[in-house]
Amino acid sequence: MKSLQAIADKLKAAMGLDMATVGASLIERVVRERMAVLEMEDDALYLSLLLSSAAELQALIELAVVPETWFFRDREAILAVARLASDKLAAQPAAVIRILSLPCSTGEEPYSLAMALLDAGLTPGQFVIDAYDIRTRSLEIAAAGLYGRNSFRGQELAFRDRHFDLEQGQWRLHERIRSQVRFAPGNLLAPDFLRHSQPYDFIFCRNVLIYFERDVQRQVVQLLASVMKPDALIFVGPAEGGILLGPTMESAGIALAFGFRKRVAAAVPPLPPAWASLVQAAPPAPTPVRPDAAHRAPARRIVASAALGAVGTATAARPASPATALPAGLLERARALADQGRFAQAGELCEQAVQQQGPSAEAFYLQGLIHDAGGQQELAQRCYRKALYLEPEHQAALLQLAALLQAQGDASGAQRMRQRAERMAKPGEGAHG
Repeated sequence: MKSLQAIADKLKAAMGLDMATVGASLIERVVRERMAVLEMEDDALYLSLLLSSAAELQALIELAVVPETWFFRDREAILAVARLASDKLAAQPAAVIRILSLPCSTGEEPYSLAMALLDAGLTPGQFVIDAYDIRTRSLEIAAAGLYGRNSFRGQELAFRDRHFDLEQGQWRLHERIRSQVRFAPGNLLAPDFLRHSQPYDFIFCRNVLIYFERDVQRQVVQLLASVMKPDALIFVGPAEGGILLGPTMESAGIALAFGFRKRVAAAVPPLPPAWASLVQAAPPAPTPVRPDAAHRAPARRIVASAALGAVGTATAARPASPATALPAGLLERARALADQGRFAQAGELCEQAVQQQGPSAEAFYLQGLIHDAGGQQELAQRCYRKALYLEPEHQAALLQLAALLQAQGDASGAQRMRQRAERMAKPGEGAHG
């Protein structure tokens, strides 16, 4: 396709989608799909249309962005927000907690936040959630509030009984939850996006920065920092920790939540007791990982990347001599280090856990995430496969391996992994509409 590079440049300018990151095959496929719909065969003619039509550009964006999300996918971060919001309101009863979710995809993330906050005892008037996405079709699905089985994964589904009604094989979210979220179209790269927004207490911007070039990452981080309250937290994906770490941001230390806060000019004040209970202490590292490590993250389709959320509990620890750390404790410390972007040290602790206790699915899965964050695709894939050899129904490993295979152009292999993960859902559940 002679005009592919020009089309890719247009997408990059519009939404930050970099062909070098996602691959030419993805862009060519979605372009061919649009040309088939329009009954076009001339590449140059389609490029001309794309350059002159905002509607066609939006249609192409709709195809390039593939949502992949489910309720309580990032459980640690979501539950941390619920606890911290409760503590903040206890200290400031008149406050209104403001939360930003972007990209919000089909609504599972912001709705999960709303459910968690209400379940934690907050009243509807004590918080608001603003949710943005570039894909208008995703916003339509979110506004409808009707979901199928792919939106409910894992074993902890009690929230579904509390907040949904079953309607002909799908689940309708209660209006009480839906009314807490304000959906709107939004583009992180638009010149006026969030420029006049009131500041937020919590921001979720997970698994999107890795698709941008470094300059665009800096631009987006600067934008988000500008709408953070002084004590706000921002949550990103595991492979994005290195992007946030720097002179202005530091890890909040909430294990597996991948949360960050603004640095203060002098020493960072101690956390209040309510926050301290959430912090997972990590050992000092003599050689910090370079802050730009996450910029070498592996290519992905533009998805709200699967399997980067909850990591299951490690195998129960067994007694050990005082000189030997418990393997389960090693994994917990490894997770905390990975949360802080200290991937080399996290990987070393995973190796120690395997040596002391023997192979485990959780150790290999965590190693896979660490290699993934460092841009080592082959090593990451090998670790996910080891995890699946030991635990064939490890859903997070299945989904993460699917994302890797998709990025490498193995669409059929990726689909098989997703199907295996989906079969773990309870039988008889309806498909996502």
